[in-house]
Amino acid sequence: MRASPPAAPHGLRATVAGGLPCPAEANPIPDTLVTHDMQTPTLSCEFFPPRTPEATARLDLACQELARLGPEFFSVTFGAGGSTRDLTLETVQRIRTQTGIDTAPHLSCIGTPIAELREVLTRYRAQNIRRLVLLRGDMPSGMTGFGELRYASELVAFVRAETGDHFHIEVAAYPEFHPQAASAAADLANFRRKVEAGANSAITQYFFNPDAYFRFRDDCTRLGIGIPLVPGIMPITNYTQLARFSEMCGAEIPRWVARRLRDFGDDRDSLRAFGLEVTTALCARLLEGGAPGLHFYSMNQHEATTAVCRAIGLAGPRTGEDANAR
Repeated sequence: MRASPPAAPHGLRATVAGGLPCPAEANPIPDTLVTHDMQTPTLSCEFFPPRTPEATARLDLACQELARLGPEFFSVTFGAGGSTRDLTLETVQRIRTQTGIDTAPHLSCIGTPIAELREVLTRYRAQNIRRLVLLRGDMPSGMTGFGELRYASELVAFVRAETGDHFHIEVAAYPEFHPQAASAAADLANFRRKVEAGANSAITQYFFNPDAYFRFRDDCTRLGIGIPLVPGIMPITNYTQLARFSEMCGAEIPRWVARRLRDFGDDRDSLRAFGLEVTTALCARLLEGGAPGLHFYSMNQHEATTAVCRAIGLAGPRTGEDANAR
């Protein structure tokens, strides 16, 4: 998105605005909402488009190292109102060429005209891209209207109407609920709309309380929603950055974790060692509890994600050479 890290993990910052009313009478849940069978846990990682040669070099290294873990796919963010449209596609192509890993572009609808969305889908199909991460997205700076599509559920329905089953569609989910949601029930209703519109699986906003994920999963089960709910994981490497992201996207940092991180001050080695311990324990608990996989917000870095995956044994059989040979 920019040479420095983006303001927040764009993939899951603002997928669906809150405030949509929960239906007074819930319609029967179609059987197609219950689709998930347990399988070997998956791994995926998110990147953002680089804007400088130095940032491109960092991204290349991160992709090459993370490809060694055998991820199911990578994803690349899409700037507010399509501001990184060309960079997103270029980055997707670059990663696929270098690693052989399936790479999914993000696509957001706020501030993006339908004609432009249709053009983007045509380009993605021409490049044989088969997976998308569909989001509401952020409002572009200075823009006052939402545009032709306001919610992620509308974007999912649009993509399905335009392309049928060509794309595997990932959407966002919020175990601690979207910060703009009117209520927990409204947020769950919004998520259900995305699934009903045709989402295949979901990636959650990052969190540090595994019980929030398990409760969210149970709530979805009660609603008849059975698509995979893959936990989003934010490695802890920088407390100031983490605190800023968490404030913006509504992710709660447990008080005991925040206090320890603050106490480390400029001792980056101790902070990262503690962050690795916390993140590893979280990931192990999630997988033990039946999470279908893990999605890492890499911030275009590889060290922390690699360390966590090695620690919990979530590393596929492919080597970097195997991936490049695909």
